[in-house]
Parts: sequence; C-alpha cells; structure tokens
Amino acid sequence: MNFNETLKAKRKRAESILMEYLPKEEGFQAKVIEAMNYSVSAGGKRLRPIFMEEAFLLFGGQGKQAEPFMAALEMIHNYSLVHDDLPAMDNDEFRRGQKTTWNVYGDGMAVLAGDGLLNLAYETAAKAFDMAKTLEEMKRITKSLQVLGCKAGIYGMIGGQAADIEAETCGTVSKDQLLFIHEKKTAALIQAAMMIGAILAGADETSVALMEKAAYNIGIAFQIQDDILDVTSTGEVLGKPVGSDEKNHKLTYVALYGLDASGRKVKELSEEALHILGSFRERNEFLEELVRMLITREK
Repeated sequence: MNFNETLKAKRKRAESILMEYLPKEEGFQAKVIEAMNYSVSAGGKRLRPIFMEEAFLLFGGQGKQAEPFMAALEMIHNYSLVHDDLPAMDNDEFRRGQKTTWNVYGDGMAVLAGDGLLNLAYETAAKAFDMAKTLEEMKRITKSLQVLGCKAGIYGMIGGQAADIEAETCGTVSKDQLLFIHEKKTAALIQAAMMIGAILAGADETSVALMEKAAYNIGIAFQIQDDILDVTSTGEVLGKPVGSDEKNHKLTYVALYGLDASGRKVKELSEEALHILGSFRERNEFLEELVRMLITREK
C-alpha cells in the first residue's frame, strides 16, 4: 500500500471514530445537534487525530484509549472553524466547498453549535477513563486531559485567536507576535495531538517535550503554507474563497516576508521536525512522510 492509499485508510478510520461519538439528532435540542453534526461532517483532512494515533503508535501504544481523544480533538478543531467563519470573525460563507454553518443555520445557532462541540469534546475525551485498566493508565489519561485543556484554551488556541483579533485591530504586528499567533492558533492543537498520543503510549517526559517541539514546527509550517495557498491557489482547489486574508486585512507571514521567504521557512521548519521524529528508538515512516506531504500540499 502506497502513502496516499495509507493516508486515505487512516483518514477513513479517523472519520469513523469521530462519527461514533457524534450525538443523535433528537429531542428539543435536535437543531443544534444537527448544526454540530453538519459542521463536523462537512469533510476535512482529519490530520490532528491521525497525528495523535501515529504518535501513539510511534511509542508502542496499544488499545483504544487514544480513540476518544482523537474524536475530541477533531471536535475542538471543528468548533473553532465554526466560530472562525462567523460574520464577527472571518465572515466566510463557504468552507470545504460547502456553505459554512452560520450560512445555513444562522449566527446564533452556529455559536451554539460551536459551544456544543467544545463541551462534547471533553465529555468524549473523559470516556477514555472507562477503558483504563491500571492506575498508571488513569494518570496518563488525566495528564492528557490537562494537555488538551491547555492547548485548546487561553494559553493555546483561544489565546492565539484573541491575539490575532487584537493584531488586526491595531494594524501592526511584530515577528514575535505573528509567531505567537501561529503557535497558539494553529500549532497548539497539533501539539496536543502528538503530545497526547505519546503520553497515552507511556512516553517519558523528555520524549513528550520533543514531540511538542516537532509539533510546533509542523504547526507553524502548516499555517505558513496555508497563508501561501491563500495567495497562490484557487477557490475550486481549496474548497473555500482565496484571498480572504488580504480582504480581511489579515496579517500573515506571507504579507510580512513574501512568498519566497515563506516557502523557505516551511522547508526549514519541516526538516527540523523530521529530524526530531527520526531521533527516537523506533521510526514511524508514515508519520514522517505525512510531514513531508504537508510541505507540498495544494489544499
């Protein structure tokens, strides 16, 4: 099986795990659940749960304890997209080739759908406790929940989003501020994925810290590549409007440094991440190839 076929199979697996934990559309709250499920089911690369499981496998993880966390992380990622698309944020009408959640269900229901996904994420992750067989496994799940909360919260993704809004309001941003925004807004959830996968598999603290660093590089490179594609790609390829960064006066790495320097930075960060991933006792060739793929992706 070649890389693309393997990625397709792993994406399908991540998708099936996610769907397993989605709620049924019933009761008086059926409409918000419908909006939640619409948001999550609209496609996506499912990279974060794949990263988590690959990190889990890299350190010899066994069993299904990573699965609730895989679903939870994808719920958190999708809630953030629902809120990002709102008129008060990026004001995007399409994502992944489909109408955005607010464009279908209205602003208020979209806000609640995002809130619902965030709360459901922690309910879902906590189900890993039911799978624990030892005290050590309970401790790993507890630590993983702490990482998930931190990387998704004010010291992670939300902190990056807040800094992004402030930067847009001020109209100026330094390199340090821009890297902070990229780290927290994009890299934080990839860090959560790779750290949690390693923690649940029983990796030591040094290895978890190295995974956090590798994920930082991957996340920054991923965001810069996103910025590049917003300039160079087409709406048909991306499945969402291009040029939205410029339209919304969004400050990006490309806007500050240009396309050539941005491309070089993506390569530099990715190569360092690959060096880290190749430094452990065991190798995960698929994970390394996945990082390489992100350098040259077109959507």
